[in-house]
Amino acid sequence: MRTMNALVTGASRGIGRVIATQLAARGMRIALHYRSNRQAAEMTLARLAGTGHAIFAADLDDPAATARLWNQVVERWGAVDVLVNNAGIYLEHAPLSTDYASWQSAWQLTLGTNLVGAANLSLLAARSMAGQPEFGDLRFGRGRIVNMSSRGAFRGEPDAPAYGASKAALNSLGQSMAKALAPQRIFVYCVAPGFVETDMAAALLAGPAGPGIVAQYPMGRVSSPEEVAQVAAFCALDAPAAMTGSIIDVNGASYLRT
Repeated sequence: MRTMNALVTGASRGIGRVIATQLAARGMRIALHYRSNRQAAEMTLARLAGTGHAIFAADLDDPAATARLWNQVVERWGAVDVLVNNAGIYLEHAPLSTDYASWQSAWQLTLGTNLVGAANLSLLAARSMAGQPEFGDLRFGRGRIVNMSSRGAFRGEPDAPAYGASKAALNSLGQSMAKALAPQRIFVYCVAPGFVETDMAAALLAGPAGPGIVAQYPMGRVSSPEEVAQVAAFCALDAPAAMTGSIIDVNGASYLRT
C-alpha cells in the first residue's frame, strides 16, 4: 500500500506545525506549506517523523500561486489524500477606528487568504481526489478536506470583523463541499478552536487582556495546540464518513452555541 500524502497549509508554526507533526507521526508524508518564513518551515520539516516530506512556498491570496502549489505537490507525489486548510491571518480593523482604505485592505487580505485561498485549494483537491481510487479499507474514502475555522465564526470578532466573516464563510464552504462531494466519497470536516496557546497569541495572553481571555474558559486555561491538532488529525484519518459536514468546537466550553 502506498504512503498517504497530506498538504497542510500554514504549517511552518503554530497549530499547523503541530498538525503536520501529528500526521507525520501517524505515517503520513507531509507537504508543508508556508507563505514567507522559510526558516520556520525548515525547522518544522526537521521535526517531522518519517521521510519524504517537503516544503512549498505560496501566497494563498494569489489564485495563480495557489494553483502552482497544488500542481507542484501532485506532480511530486501523484496524489494528495488529505488537505488541511489551516493557513489564516488575523488583522485588527475595528469599525470605529479604521479608515476606509485600511478597512478595504483588511477585508481583501483576510478574505483572500482565509476563505478564497481555502476555496481554491478545496476545488483543486476535490477534482484531483475524485479521480483517485478509494484508499485502504474503504472507510477513508477517496480523500478528506479539513478546514480550520474559529469560534469567532459564531460569536463575532468586533476588532476584526473580516476574520469572523471569513471563518463563518469557511464553515459554509465546508458544508457545501461536504454535500457536493459525498457521492464521490470525499469527506469534509471543520474544526473551530477558540484561543490557542501559540506564539501568535502569546503576547496577547501575557498582556493586560490575558486574564479576561482566560476567564472565559471554565478550565482556567486556553486550549493547547496539541489538543486542537489532535482533533484535526482525527478528522483527517479517523472520523467516520457520517461526520462529513460537521463543525467541531474545540474551545474549552468558552463559547457554547445552540
